[in-house]
Amino acid sequence: MMPTEQKQNYENNKLDKRLTRQVGQAIGDYNMIEDGDKVMVCLSGGKDSYGLLDILLKLRERAPIHFEVIAVNLDQKQPNFPAEILPNYLTELGVPFHIENQDTYSIVKRVIEEGKTTCGLCSRLRRGILYRVADELGATKIALGHHRDDILETFLLNLFYGAKIKAMPPKLVSDDGKHVVIRPLAYCEEADLARYAEVKQFPIIPCNLCGSQENLQRQVMKGLIQEWSRKKGWVENMFRAMSTVVPSHLMDANLFDFKNLTVHTAVDEGDTAFDESVCEASEPIDDVQAGFVEQKIQFVR
Repeated sequence: MMPTEQKQNYENNKLDKRLTRQVGQAIGDYNMIEDGDKVMVCLSGGKDSYGLLDILLKLRERAPIHFEVIAVNLDQKQPNFPAEILPNYLTELGVPFHIENQDTYSIVKRVIEEGKTTCGLCSRLRRGILYRVADELGATKIALGHHRDDILETFLLNLFYGAKIKAMPPKLVSDDGKHVVIRPLAYCEEADLARYAEVKQFPIIPCNLCGSQENLQRQVMKGLIQEWSRKKGWVENMFRAMSTVVPSHLMDANLFDFKNLTVHTAVDEGDTAFDESVCEASEPIDDVQAGFVEQKIQFVR
């Protein structure tokens, strides 16, 4: 075996282990899958859902609990959709599957004006159908292939366009309280999943409905994340920040009782506006300097 081939195999093995570890960690952190679950994996034919199915099947063999996996594809009747690819792939893999045929493509094209974003309506239609299919199949969990970058992009979209601090949760309950949706790829980077799809040679099916809309706001957010990834730790810390929220240092009166805040109220994080370990002064401030600063503040008052 040539050195370059050995190196490639080594990197591929590292990638496999990293993704499997990240998925297992996300499942454990949020109790996504429990003993006896029947997990419905929503398979679109894209790299992310292929990766999700592949890794869940791998983890199922190692898990200390028993759970079933069934793959479900919603055939939306897009023109030139290769309907035979997924059934052939899943049959060869030996995975139970269900193909749901619903012409949502015609509905979306009829309702949404040419050039407008189809994602919102398409997503709502898919969600309703998949909830119904989950009921019919007796699935206890619905697994979606959203990854870390999807979550960050949604966070930025809500921040810049919706004026909300909101993203995709790793686990949620549907509005009617009947379905639990999980995102086991929550800790996985899109670049890793793209590389994994190449290594595994998944038969990717392009989406002609949303995949062809290159000028979406989400593409702008994706560009921001790619740019910020050049700054060491920026993207990683932004992602971690979503799981380390300090309500007393934000401005949502529904999350923190600012109105009844008094001198006798104990508050997490105290009066620290920014963590000293993160934002350190270039030179330490001694007691004399601190006293001088305090005098200046009092003078200004």
